Amino acid sequence: MKTEDILGLFGGLALFLYGMNMMSEGLEELAGGQLETILEKLTNHKIKAIMIGMLLTCVMQSSSAMTVMLIGFVNAKLMSLKRAIWVVMGANIGTTITGQMIALKLGTIAPVLAIVGVVMIVFFTQQTIQRYGEIITGIGMLFMGLNIMAQSMIPLQTSVTFLHFMMALSNPLLAVFAGTILTAIIQSSSASIGILQTLAMQGLVPFSQAVYFLMGFDIGTCMTAFLASLSGNRNAKRLALFHLLFNVMGTSFFMTICLVTPIISFVASWTPCEPMRQIANMHTLFNVVTVVIFIGIDRLILKLIYKLCPDKPIKKY
Repeated sequence: MKTEDILGLFGGLALFLYGMNMMSEGLEELAGGQLETILEKLTNHKIKAIMIGMLLTCVMQSSSAMTVMLIGFVNAKLMSLKRAIWVVMGANIGTTITGQMIALKLGTIAPVLAIVGVVMIVFFTQQTIQRYGEIITGIGMLFMGLNIMAQSMIPLQTSVTFLHFMMALSNPLLAVFAGTILTAIIQSSSASIGILQTLAMQGLVPFSQAVYFLMGFDIGTCMTAFLASLSGNRNAKRLALFHLLFNVMGTSFFMTICLVTPIISFVASWTPCEPMRQIANMHTLFNVVTVVIFIGIDRLILKLIYKLCPDKPIKKY
């Protein structure tokens, strides 16, 4: 790759992240700062809490941001650990909406969306219209960033070094590890999925390999919550630990399913010749299956967390 291709790749990624951030901020502003009230009133039941976690993460467009917010609530004793765990489960499903949006292939009208959104922000004084403008602009910038990344990745199709590197990652465990490291660095599983879908669209990553990268992305996104919990109380650390266990155990289970059953080819058959949609569908399925499993064993996982992260002994003087 030439220097301009590398700059284009990172520039496109920057535009993607900024667009996603602008979109989520606009959605949060429209929510009117009612997230705390919603969480407090509607998380008294497991299924309700999971649904709320899913819906709010769709609004925020970031499971990491949702988990960090929950860690703050738990740390401030505004929410119990048990309720927060349920919401985290829903957040993992909600974050898959970004991949589904990317698979819609709105790149051709992305500049139009950006222009319309900017007009709404600049030429209207009503805050509600400006917020909608931020959302539309964010969506446009997100897809424009993807288009720039896609163009920058074209030279990789003939790069022997890159192709050898991807062949080395054909081992499922290595692919999971690489996905974990990438997302831990970028601090956004949505951005990682955007990159993966772009690579798949260019024919650089087969779906059978992309599945394992997806699993690594979900583990890598736990880094944000871990960092946020470092200065928190014991329950804040327990919530970050649950987030990690949830994704690691879910990955282990789902990886086994992928290796011993034809589920990869089954999911691929839903949308043949559409690698971006295949990746989005598998990511959603992966997180839904993991949540269904954890719904039944959440009490056991909670006991395990208390054993792994017990209360500090009271010092006697």
